[in-house]
Amino acid sequence: MAITHSTANGFVVSFGEMIIDFVPTVSGVSVAEAPGFVKAPGGAPANAAIAAARLGGHVAFIGKLGADEFGFMLAGILKDNGVDDEGVVFDDAARTGLSFVTLGKDGERDFMFYRNPSADMLLRESELNLELIKRATIFHFGSISLIEEPCRSAQLAAMEIAKEAGALLSFDPNLRLRLWESPKDAQDLIVRIWKQSNIIKVSDAEVEFLTNKDTVEDDAVMSLWHPELMLLLVTLGAKGCKYYTRDFRGTVNGIAVKAIDTTGAGDAFVGAMLRKIADDQSALQDEKKLREVLRFANACGAITTTKRGAIPALPVEAEVLELLERA
Repeated sequence: MAITHSTANGFVVSFGEMIIDFVPTVSGVSVAEAPGFVKAPGGAPANAAIAAARLGGHVAFIGKLGADEFGFMLAGILKDNGVDDEGVVFDDAARTGLSFVTLGKDGERDFMFYRNPSADMLLRESELNLELIKRATIFHFGSISLIEEPCRSAQLAAMEIAKEAGALLSFDPNLRLRLWESPKDAQDLIVRIWKQSNIIKVSDAEVEFLTNKDTVEDDAVMSLWHPELMLLLVTLGAKGCKYYTRDFRGTVNGIAVKAIDTTGAGDAFVGAMLRKIADDQSALQDEKKLREVLRFANACGAITTTKRGAIPALPVEAEVLELLERA
């Protein structure tokens, strides 16, 4: 796939995990029953970074990989996709993280992680590339990097540095409850980060988890609003997304495609949204512009579900525009 060189004015810096996903060759079976797996690069913050770069964004990734064949391969994939890897460091002792993905017949997935500990969990505050963080227009992160020290402290420090330098903070919790010691631990730390973030993307299931309510109606979602927030997005899978800002709210419908594997669809959506908003922050106050951004992001997410794996499925801009013309 041809890689688009950056034509962007804004700079997105994404922080967190980059791992190897092993995706089964058939859907609808357990990990034990799968006849084989395809190796695919993954990890939500890395997926989002590559999604934005493929769309012409100026993007960097900060994280830690194992000094092993998988780690070197992943670093190469960042470079091949036009992502600045100055913030990537390697661990000589810990391995690159692995995840085995289970695909349901509808393409929905579950994960079995191998992290004990994996290199991504061991990034230290002293290893942060501060100059890279200070240059960010948007600093993006998830919650998996908050689960264990020392990476938790590194993330909290990076967020503070980015905010002081004038960046918007973007948060996609990407909740994986099996990795947390308890649901309460997950809720407490996610809420702590939530209150500092300016742009947040959550799934409908994550709204239900955070509000302890069985609904994603506006009242439930708005109970999560806080003064620092500029944009709150709730993704609804194939149905599209809801958006909430200080001045307006609404829904942008999804785009129908034949889904094979939903891995990375939310990350493609996030990457597309960040790429557009980093270039033109006026979309946060202009509903017409924001709806165009979200329709574009929905199309990116939809295309990603039509192929197996996350990063291999992420589209370039021409593919997105072609789908939008047909839709």
